[in-house]
Amino acid sequence: MITMIVFVRRAPHMTRDEFTRYWHDKHAPLVKSVPEFMCHVRKYVQHHSAPGAAEAGSLFGDISDYDGVGEIWFDSRESMDEALNEPVYLEKIKPDERKFIDLDGCLSFISEERVMYDERPGA
Repeated sequence: MITMIVFVRRAPHMTRDEFTRYWHDKHAPLVKSVPEFMCHVRKYVQHHSAPGAAEAGSLFGDISDYDGVGEIWFDSRESMDEALNEPVYLEKIKPDERKFIDLDGCLSFISEERVMYDERPGA
């Protein structure tokens, strides 16, 4: 399993609340409405800042420059590449990202999951 993890910064013209609403209420439904893209996706997760997160800081340094974290899971690197090169992704989803995300300010990481501990039953 391959996961693309993106630390997301909102577009400069948006407040954090506007960004959160747009990402959750507009962008996610758009992404899920594109079967040519979603047929490659195994899991799509948005992590939004929890109330008080900015004030609490982080054990690993200041992450207040980011407004959320997105995860998209794929079966393989090839599947991820196919999804990100789908013509409908490039036509509909990618342009929508530019409306609410500071793409140059984001940090991306491609990972291969290695679970060290999972307390969920059956996991």
